[in-house]
Amino acid sequence: MSFKQSQEVINDYEKLLESDEEYNVIIHAGENENVEVIHGHSNILRIRSQYFRTAFSNELTEKKDGKFIFIFPNILPQFFKIILRFIYCGKIDLTKLQILEVLKLLIVVDELKIQTLILYINEYLIQHREFLKQNPIEILDTVYQIVQNDIFSEICDYCLEEICIKPEKLFKSDKILTLKTPLLELLLKWDHLFLDEIVIWEGLIKWCLAQHPNISKDPTQWNNEEIMTMERIIHRFIPSIRFYHIPSTDFITKVYPFKKVIPEDLIDNVLVYHMAPDKRLNVDIQPPRKPKIIYDSIIINKKKFAIISSWIEKKNQYYNEKNIPYEFNLIYRASRDGYTNTAFHEKCDNKGATIVVIKITNSEQIVGGYNPLFWDSSNTFISTCDSFLFSFTNNYNHKSAKLLFSLLNKDNLQSAKVGYSNGDSFSISCDPDYGPAFGGGNDLCFSSGTYYNNTFGGGGYLDGRWYSNINVNSSYPNIGIPVNFKADDFEVFQVIKSYKYDEIIKKRLLRNVIFYIVYFVTLFTVLVISDKFLNKLNIY
Repeated sequence: MSFKQSQEVINDYEKLLESDEEYNVIIHAGENENVEVIHGHSNILRIRSQYFRTAFSNELTEKKDGKFIFIFPNILPQFFKIILRFIYCGKIDLTKLQILEVLKLLIVVDELKIQTLILYINEYLIQHREFLKQNPIEILDTVYQIVQNDIFSEICDYCLEEICIKPEKLFKSDKILTLKTPLLELLLKWDHLFLDEIVIWEGLIKWCLAQHPNISKDPTQWNNEEIMTMERIIHRFIPSIRFYHIPSTDFITKVYPFKKVIPEDLIDNVLVYHMAPDKRLNVDIQPPRKPKIIYDSIIINKKKFAIISSWIEKKNQYYNEKNIPYEFNLIYRASRDGYTNTAFHEKCDNKGATIVVIKITNSEQIVGGYNPLFWDSSNTFISTCDSFLFSFTNNYNHKSAKLLFSLLNKDNLQSAKVGYSNGDSFSISCDPDYGPAFGGGNDLCFSSGTYYNNTFGGGGYLDGRWYSNINVNSSYPNIGIPVNFKADDFEVFQVIKSYKYDEIIKKRLLRNVIFYIVYFVTLFTVLVISDKFLNKLNIY
């Protein structure tokens, strides 16, 4: 006979926490007037936290009157109380905190190495990931100082990418004035900050002036002390500004007036660069900033685009995110352009090869299809062996402590499934009464409200739902797409072969050819010289 009374045990631990009985740990949380003394028990802390387990084993850990002393000036008392309650009785309510506070709590929990709580907060942030997308500046401001940690470096990169999608929202607004110095420097160093360099410069000047609002905005009015002050502020940012990529007119009118706070040799070199372009300068000129390829999808991420690229080329191994050989241009999103057959055909007809991506309602499953030819409204079918249907299931890996991987790359590659067309006459359906439609038996199709006649018999009223009728007569195999379902949203991407990728491949091939030519010529030369040398020695 077994007996469990876990809730009573939890309640007893909670009483122990609140009563301070037999405590042997004293924690000073916070700093200055916000310091608060909190008590704990080493046996419980040791079991639940790797940080405390290590600390209690360290003979150098401070003790006074038999009690362990810990000082955490960087941790707010309320955060420590939340963590202790979780340690003692497994209770936590994140809904009482703002999302930014939850993120700050995660920083503390990560420092204390409480793995179960890290995973729990991860999942909570997954549910509120839209906040990260909409508030990248605030998130960056919270985590940029700890980018050496895998969890937060990925958050930092994600936020930087979000800013780079529309950087003018930051640099042309007063938001830039609130940035801390290291964060602004981090942004200015970002290669993918795709904005005219002169706009970046103007944003920097605006930020510098905001640090000393009493200094005139007109640099010709600055006295020597003000010049020295501004030079000290701007000095660290100068290497991050790509002055050579500022048009000459803008340089003369918007940069040159600040020449007293810019190194003189830099000013001279940029002037020579513009006025005598044929003259070679003995300086390293940074390349222009370029946009990072950001796939404008609210449904799938770069990793899935890489997998789809592999399926397009029928490869057995997946491309990685850095060598995707296609560009995927968003041409239609149902929630944006209209959830109707007409809207789909207006946006997608005669656009060449496309990928359709669908997020199933109340499910982690993402499905879709690839049309290698085109859509139109000709009310005909098209045959191809290169089209396919696909399915992904997002299974969150609870063993992963990487937050952003959990947030944005929740890919279980084993769940990725693809089914190619058998090449029959019904691979692609171009019907004005349907949206995207694969297969004559409605293997995967959508209509915003119409009666359909199944090519192989039967029919029904779709009424804005997706339908997948896979059977022995179908053009595609069964890969686990539901028979009928509603979608939160669906997107269509135009698929274009990346010439940049082709150039990379050509350069690699050329480099390999040159390598082998040089190798064999060198080898031949060595053999000839060796042969002559040996002949001189009369060895042969």
